[in-house]
Amino acid sequence: MILASSSPVGLVLGLATAAAYAVPAMAAARLQARGARVALWLAWVLHAATLAWSMLETTPRFGFAPALSVTAWLVLTVYAIEHQLFPQLQARWALAALGSLAVLLALVFPGQALHGTASAWLPLHLALGISAYGLLAAAVVHAALMTRAERRIRLAVDPHSGMPLLTLERLTFRFVTAGFVLLTATLAAGMLFSEALYGRAWRWDHKAVFSVLSWLTFAALLLGRKRFGWRGRNAVRVLYTGAALLLLAYVGSRFALEVVLGRSG
Repeated sequence: MILASSSPVGLVLGLATAAAYAVPAMAAARLQARGARVALWLAWVLHAATLAWSMLETTPRFGFAPALSVTAWLVLTVYAIEHQLFPQLQARWALAALGSLAVLLALVFPGQALHGTASAWLPLHLALGISAYGLLAAAVVHAALMTRAERRIRLAVDPHSGMPLLTLERLTFRFVTAGFVLLTATLAAGMLFSEALYGRAWRWDHKAVFSVLSWLTFAALLLGRKRFGWRGRNAVRVLYTGAALLLLAYVGSRFALEVVLGRSG
């Protein structure tokens, strides 16, 4: 379970993490490859420490900003693993900027306190949902890299300077598939066990509507690729649409409640 931190230690860790991410984000052109990797690795470790400390807080919290923070950390984890397999994968500055922004948001908007009477299964449900967010966010990052690779090919830029286009495409749809499976599990658990998890029956609120719409969009994308060979720009547009709907489902609805309306639930 990912929890925002409001303690002095959590604040110091969060600020240190944001500063560490800012180094490769703002000085990407001046850092050598090794220096950028070390800076991003340090920021990733500090981010993990920030999230781990938040779990030890006496008052657990959760909201749109902590959700974005852990999503960013998951995407960076995927990037760190993939970079070992594909050293030509280059997205450090953008991911570092994403990590810094997400950590700062979590410090400013730590979310609402989770009641001690909450179901013991609620953390698992939240973890499933956030994992789906992370995997589908990784798919979006790879889709953006795929679009950039296509543009470089059209402009006759050195094709060996980045990750192969077909490899990027395969990775993108692997993340979409894995994220879709977790999203399906999250929605099924919410529909079938809503009373046990949240103390109320399933209802068609904004979060539920956007979640189902995103699920249908990702389902159409995977079906279209399997049956009709969807790829390239059209597939990327559908992926972006599904990701935007999913972002509106939880992060968007919680942002409206916590920031725009100033309410906790």
